[in-house]
Amino acid sequence: MKKAIIIGGSSGIGRDLAKILAENGYLVGVTARREERLACLSKEINGLFIKVIDVMKVDQARRLLEELIDEMGGVDLVVLNAGVLFNNKRFDWEEERVVIETNVLGFVAMAHIAMTYFYKQGKGHLVGISSIAALRGRANNPSYGASKAFVSNFLEGLRARAYRDHKDITITDIQPGFVNTDMIKGRKVFWAASSEKAAHQIYNAISKKRMHAYITKKWQLCALLLKWMPRSIYYKI
Repeated sequence: MKKAIIIGGSSGIGRDLAKILAENGYLVGVTARREERLACLSKEINGLFIKVIDVMKVDQARRLLEELIDEMGGVDLVVLNAGVLFNNKRFDWEEERVVIETNVLGFVAMAHIAMTYFYKQGKGHLVGISSIAALRGRANNPSYGASKAFVSNFLEGLRARAYRDHKDITITDIQPGFVNTDMIKGRKVFWAASSEKAAHQIYNAISKKRMHAYITKKWQLCALLLKWMPRSIYYKI
């Protein structure tokens, strides 16, 4: 039986992906900050391992992830899905700080534990949830776009390192567009997919061991437009 851990899996994409993995024969572990949501999810997935982890508490989070891996008897797939987003029009320092500490420092802390384990094991699959926001800087939440650019770049660095060291480790960079989760609640967005649809496409990318995937697929066109859009236009939208 393959074993998977989702970091940040108590709601949205992570929750739906946990269900899909379990339906496809995985033994699943899920971490999140909110214990009550983890408890609810454990009633829906038989044999689910849960662990309360706040990735902002870096040292504690690293130790708890190691504990979860031991409790599960190892892991084959780790999905790094924990992240936060604020529509920070006021450029509030506290919101910028939380984004960086969660999406960058917390992400690296969890990735380091996963990769260290995979190196010892000799194989594994690491999936990072980045964002279409990684492609350009964002006026209303500059730290969010920058943090996701970091995630994508960091994952490529890990992929290059595993290749250099001849390790059978797959690194997948997932870049979703808008997905109907708590993260975008109350915002007017377009092309928003359901979290279930997004999770299915992420599972397909995992199954095919893709290096990169836009979620949903139509965002590949949007990505091209964003990359080449002149600043005079982009800064107005």
